[in-house]
Amino acid sequence: EVQFVESGGGTVPPGGSLRLSCAASEFTFGSYVINWVRQAPGKGPEWVSGININDWTAYADSVQGRFGISRENAKRISYLEMHSLKPEDTALYYCVRGFSIAAVKARPPEPVGGQGTQVTVSS
Repeated sequence: EVQFVESGGGTVPPGGSLRLSCAASEFTFGSYVINWVRQAPGKGPEWVSGININDWTAYADSVQGRFGISRENAKRISYLEMHSLKPEDTALYYCVRGFSIAAVKARPPEPVGGQGTQVTVSS
């Protein structure tokens, strides 16, 4: 069973920054697309960003220019750098693997098993 452990969340004021990490369990990490998804309280999952096996990246319009995704295959880790944070970025952030960014973007899954790291943007 694939497991991800996300970390790096916290509470920051508007305009602040955070770097989230997503560490994967044993699987061929480098062979998969890695996506970041978020879920705000009372709302459905929202795709945030994805990075494919060639390091091509994509972002939701709401975070374009403020967030940056990256990956280190040797460490099986993905990062999400978040800047100029807004209150509407408040959510539980988690990783999803797949073979296509488009598929996860179209149907972002719910988090599983306590997965995710909480980001709260508040003054």
